[in-house]
Amino acid sequence: MSLNTDPNFFTPGKRYFHAFSPGDDFYEVLIDLHRDLTDEQSAMANASLILLLANHIGDISVLREAMKIARDQVMPPAR
Repeated sequence: MSLNTDPNFFTPGKRYFHAFSPGDDFYEVLIDLHRDLTDEQSAMANASLILLLANHIGDISVLREAMKIARDQVMPPAR
């Protein structure tokens, strides 16, 4: 298994009229997660969410690939 980086958001049984709508739904829920939290609580919620989703994925090679991509997006490798 390798990391799926294509848009893959959906709600089972829900019909979308625009391709971006499922991603918008996710973003709204993510913003709601952080609403009214302090910066520290928000960081803790992010860490908890990462660990929950990593456990759900389970495949260490996929998780390594995701972490490499995430790091490279904020700090591109030296050339």
